[in-house]
This record gives sequence, C-alpha cells and structure tokens, in this order.
Amino acid sequence: MHQRTGKVIIMKAKDYGLNKQDIIDISDKYMFDIGYRFPIVVEESKDVTIQDIDGEEYLDFFAGIAVNSAGNCNEKVVKAIRDQAEQTLHTSLYPYSVPQAMLAKLICETTGFDRIFFQNSGTEANEAMIKMARKYGVENCNPNRFEIVTAKKGFHGRTFGSLTATGQPDNGCQIGFGPLLPGFIYADFNDLDSFKAAVTENTIAIMVEPVQAEGGVYPATKEFLQGLRELCDEKGMLLLFDEVQTGWGRCGDTMAFMHYGVKPDAVSMAKAMGGGLPLGALVTTEKYSRALNPGSHGCTYSGNPVCCAAGYAQLTEILDRKLADNAKEMGNYFMEQLKTLPDVKEVRGLGLLVGLEFADTDAAAIKVKAMEKKLLVTATSNRIIRMVPPLIITRDDCDRAVSILREAILEVRK
Repeated sequence: MHQRTGKVIIMKAKDYGLNKQDIIDISDKYMFDIGYRFPIVVEESKDVTIQDIDGEEYLDFFAGIAVNSAGNCNEKVVKAIRDQAEQTLHTSLYPYSVPQAMLAKLICETTGFDRIFFQNSGTEANEAMIKMARKYGVENCNPNRFEIVTAKKGFHGRTFGSLTATGQPDNGCQIGFGPLLPGFIYADFNDLDSFKAAVTENTIAIMVEPVQAEGGVYPATKEFLQGLRELCDEKGMLLLFDEVQTGWGRCGDTMAFMHYGVKPDAVSMAKAMGGGLPLGALVTTEKYSRALNPGSHGCTYSGNPVCCAAGYAQLTEILDRKLADNAKEMGNYFMEQLKTLPDVKEVRGLGLLVGLEFADTDAAAIKVKAMEKKLLVTATSNRIIRMVPPLIITRDDCDRAVSILREAILEVRK
C-alpha cells in the first residue's frame, strides 16, 4: 500500500518502514534481471556526489551514464522541472508549447542545423536518423539504396534499427534477437579504406560515433572523419554522427563534431540534453528533414514540455558556464594523472569521456572495489574502465578519484 501524507505519496524508504536491503530485495523480486547493479539505494544527489539511504556519500564519475553533465540535481534544472510541472505535464506532439519551441531554437542555432525532431532517448533518436536516411535513399535515389555502413565496436542503442547498427555481433546485446534488420554493413573504426571497401552502389549513409564510448572509449582521428566527409560528398551519401554520449560539452566542445571541424548531415543526441529527464533528438538540414514527411514518423512524448524545460535549463547551464571548456581542461588533467596508476596499458579519451585500459587487471573487479571505496565508475570490458563524470568536476575531484582507483587496483592485484 502507498504511504500518504495529505495528498503526496512519500517516496523515501523510512516512510514505508523499509531499509536499504528491503528496497534491494523488492527490486530484485519484481524487476527484470539486467546483471550487476551497484548495491546502493540512492535517495539524494547533488553536484558530483550521490548519497544512499544510509547516509553514505559517493563520488559520482558515472553521472547517470553521462546524463547529469551540469551536476546532479542542478538547481536551475530542478526549478525548471518544478515550474513547468505546475503548468503542463504533457500535451502530445500536436499542440505547440513554449519549452518545446525555445529548446528547438536553442539546439538548432547552437549546432548549426535547420530542423529537429524530439524523441525520448538516444536509441530512438538513432532510429529516427536511420529511418530518415533510408527513406531519403529509397525515395530520392533508387529503391535499393537503403544500406548504411557503421563501425565495428560501435554502439547505437537497443531497439531493432539501432541494435543492428551496433557493430558488435558477438556482444550479448545482439545475441538471440535475430534476424536483425537488413541493410547494415560493418567496417573498421578509424580505417578509411575499410569504410571505402564497405560502400556499394546501394549505400545511402555512413553512421559513426566521434568517440566510441561503450566500445571502449576510442576517439576518432581527424583524418578519419574528414575522410568520411569527403567520401560521403563524393558518393552522394549522408554522414550521420551519433552524439548521444559525446554531445553537449562532454568531449571539450559543444558537440564533438565541432572539435574535429567536420560537419555531418545529421546528428542524434540525448543523455546530457535532458538534464536527467528522458529526452533525445535528431537534428539535420532542411533538405534531409523532408524525408520524414507527415505520417512517416511520430512520438507520443515528442517535445514533452517538462522534459524540454529541463533540457533548456541544462543546456543553458552547459553553455553559459562554459562547461565544455572545463571538460577539456579537467579531462586533460585527469588523463595525465591516470597514467600514473599501476598496470595501466593506455589512457584514452576526449574531454571528460575517459577510458582507462589495464594490461592484465580485471576492470570489473576494480569497478566493484572502487564502489566499495565510494567512487562510482563503470567497466566496458574485462580490461577497460569508463568514466563520464559531471562536467563541473575540479582538480580535487580528479585527485580523489585517482587516489581511490590506485587503492582499488592495488587491492585487486594482491
């Protein structure tokens, strides 16, 4: 039964007479098993820390998987959510709304694109981008021109189009879901010749991440992305960038493509743009936006006013506070300090999208040990730790994280 105070449902464990283990047990009983979860019940979060119901405080270098870029429970984002929720919670995509219009204007003018379609998540934004490219090819080129070349070890989401675009056929995210969507070809990341060889007369687009995040934190080279741009121009193909994780300050520039000086034809985005609420988007040019004509695409929650209000507050915080500059500065500092840790094979990254690869130490064990020492990170493989902290971190935060990681590594290697 719900515990109520007046008309408000209380959502703190103590008001239900429950403790930390009770909440974990309830969740494990009723929710799907997704694998390892942090044995932490988050009840409060602020800036670069989160706190569990026992009062334990954790340094957050996870940021809700690169979402809370302006800090956990950023004051302006929280206020925007509260204010908008008191006015209108949901309208559908048919009426206009002020938050939707203002966020659309801000994103298009900041990124240099003409049109935007709001979605609920990164995988949906990628689905929209895939649909747009394929429809453009079939209707404007030839009926068989729907193929898209993507990168091996890339990651684009878990719905069918984006799942098939993910170039990891041996990864568990694809196994058991076949047959997947036809029309995708995989090539080697950062290998222009591999992409050229994969392109056929039926290829309509190339789709890549500027930095492969889930794949192990591998930044693209400038020559590679510039080469893809030239190849797409030569062959009349679209260049699609998945910036779901790399966008909005994460990589040391507003969008990662700006760092490379290469402008794609369309960009997908999500994560940081929602300020903690589910929000994604596809941005593109006027020309390609026409492929998704009325009736060809839709979304019940597209441009939800509360999500858009949160997104507007989040993005203005990122832009006004120049958090991309801080990401660049702190990212460079952090990566230099990480190189001093034991058993480090390589430190990779761009801005505050950072990968730490070990020669022979178990990354998953380090992740767990770091959590026990009150630092939250994640592992993308058995050798790679990935860190995506809020973009507001300081040198002290970096030093503390490095110190905890050093202790964790030494204990795991005993």
